[in-house]
Amino acid sequence: MKSMIKKLFFICILTFFINDTYAKEDIMILKLKNGDVEIELYNDLAPNHVKRFIKLAEEKKYDGVVFHRVIEGFMAQSGDVKYGNSNSENYNLKLAGTGGSEYPDLKAEFSNANHERGTLSMARSSDPNSANSQFFICFNSAPHLDRQYTVFGKVINGMEFVDLIKKGDGSNGEVSDPDIIISLSKK
Repeated sequence: MKSMIKKLFFICILTFFINDTYAKEDIMILKLKNGDVEIELYNDLAPNHVKRFIKLAEEKKYDGVVFHRVIEGFMAQSGDVKYGNSNSENYNLKLAGTGGSEYPDLKAEFSNANHERGTLSMARSSDPNSANSQFFICFNSAPHLDRQYTVFGKVINGMEFVDLIKKGDGSNGEVSDPDIIISLSKK
């Protein structure tokens, strides 16, 4: 009986550490001027998009990137590492939103995950397989995007800071003096 209890205890401890390690690998911290945002990544739904997001974050490509398109009640878009990085010599606010990364575009990984408040999804052109580095965070539910864009994560803490991102003043949500991603890293 003691042997059985010891085995169960060992299994419980091992499961805890495995789950804790796995959970931390799937959590990112998005630092904004008003506070930190915790993002859970959906590796099971969009493994290639998650891999790209983590890769660019580890390379510090998202640090300093502007939220170039922010529409009240809809979404905040960022992630143009080519033209939207305010720390880069290539930074050009007029071109922000037209660039990507040095890596090839990603094949769509559409799923049944809904675009609801806090959802992270990859931006793309009219070609479903054109997602690269740009992403958006939904302020509210946007069911018209479901199964049209790749959902790859969700804000699990700090959505109130996302709500404070400066909204666009242009016709398509363009932001003239945009907020930036201070940093993006694994938890």
